[in-house]
Amino acid sequence: MAGTVQIGFSKLATPARGTVIILTDKSLKLTETASKIAEDFPETFKKAADAVKFEGGVLKTLDILAPAGWRVDRVVAIGLGDTAKMNANDWLRLGGTIGGALGAATQATVVLERCDGEALEPEQAAAVAQGVVLSSYAFDRYKTKPDKEKAKSCKVTISTAVNTAAARKWKIESAVADGVAFARDLVNEPANILGPVEFAERLAALKKLGVTVETLDEKALGRSKMGALLGVAMGSVRPPRVVVMKWSGGKANAKPVAFVGKGVVFDTGGISIKPAAGMEDMKGDMGGAAAVSGLMHALAARKAKANVVGIVGLVENMPDGKAQRPGDIVKSMSGKTIEVLNTDAEGRLVLADILTYIQKKAKPTHIVDLATLTGAIIVALGHHHAGMFSNNDELASGLAAAGIETGEKVWRMPLGPEYDKMIESKNADMKNIGGRWAGAVTAAQFIQRFIENDTPWAHLDVAGTAIGSPATETNKSWASGFGVRLLDAIVRARFE
Repeated sequence: MAGTVQIGFSKLATPARGTVIILTDKSLKLTETASKIAEDFPETFKKAADAVKFEGGVLKTLDILAPAGWRVDRVVAIGLGDTAKMNANDWLRLGGTIGGALGAATQATVVLERCDGEALEPEQAAAVAQGVVLSSYAFDRYKTKPDKEKAKSCKVTISTAVNTAAARKWKIESAVADGVAFARDLVNEPANILGPVEFAERLAALKKLGVTVETLDEKALGRSKMGALLGVAMGSVRPPRVVVMKWSGGKANAKPVAFVGKGVVFDTGGISIKPAAGMEDMKGDMGGAAAVSGLMHALAARKAKANVVGIVGLVENMPDGKAQRPGDIVKSMSGKTIEVLNTDAEGRLVLADILTYIQKKAKPTHIVDLATLTGAIIVALGHHHAGMFSNNDELASGLAAAGIETGEKVWRMPLGPEYDKMIESKNADMKNIGGRWAGAVTAAQFIQRFIENDTPWAHLDVAGTAIGSPATETNKSWASGFGVRLLDAIVRARFE
């Protein structure tokens, strides 16, 4: 949950109390402001660095408890390596490192000066602030005993020469950080708390930010003939929902860009049931829907100058006497028929119908869908890149660039008629699996069959990055919120 850190900005000055964070580089150079923390600070810093062989490596830390006579309590030096080589994501990571160094501090000052003498950009200062806040996230609402090693709240003052401009930029970046926290909360919630109905109720709260929210219940889904999505939900006592979110910050009557999320709140695999080991992680099989929801929160909170529509399909996939069976044939909203050979390949069925719905209703100029879709993408890419499939080179390039900028990296995977042939069915228009090989690719080929009129489209398989991904400077949570910052960046670069 967000809110454990309060960010403020001030003019560049030598701190007088509390925990102080300073920056250095591979030459162990101290900035002018940092060197004045105490009269003997430069000498103390050198002795401490020599004692532990601290060399100012990238994001390495040196913790110095203040001796008697210093006004501050503690100084943490963070190495930047070669400052000139830092990119936008490196400043975010720096903020995450600062957040991780706070410990039990209730008050801290960050002396934010570049060690190479170059002027700090307001965007860099805001990125540091965002990194601090993202790193403070912890999902602890069900713990009865607080973590004694962390403060309940810490006031962090970023002391910088660009404090006024940085504070303005921070208003934007704080909105995005809130969107990430919103997505993380959704994914981290246990499935007994967050079903399709409860998920939809949380999204209704976005109305307070100016988002238009429409929820389709089971009867409405039936009237829309969403047979593929409803087939997935048949085995659960919890009714499905589809939620459509609209943010209209761009030109009047301009067509929107659409973001589409798979929201399987829990996935047993259905009749094609999964092994018991690790099944608890399937509470996160709605990571795509959470990312779309967090994005809509971020766009509305920062008042994005773009027209955006988000849609999420919310279902639970359970093995019940009413559940669909392997071999069943369902009819999608598009009219295309699907032979369901494996009920554990359910996410693509959900996406098929909500893709058709949003294209008919909103006529979007571009579509990006996100889904924790296949284990195959983890086999291919591990947990460091999301798989990206696209029918449009320009959109794919934009997403790749946004991935590098934000650190939420994507890797383009192939599409082609050879793979599309693998999902042909003898009994229906297509089958929902393509066999053992190229599972992530055939899943994407399936989804592409529901993209109309060659609309520019990208599919992001976030199975390896939305949940259980390696801890980073900015996230120690099981749920990463992957996709919120990535999609916000592509909206800024391409659609505002």
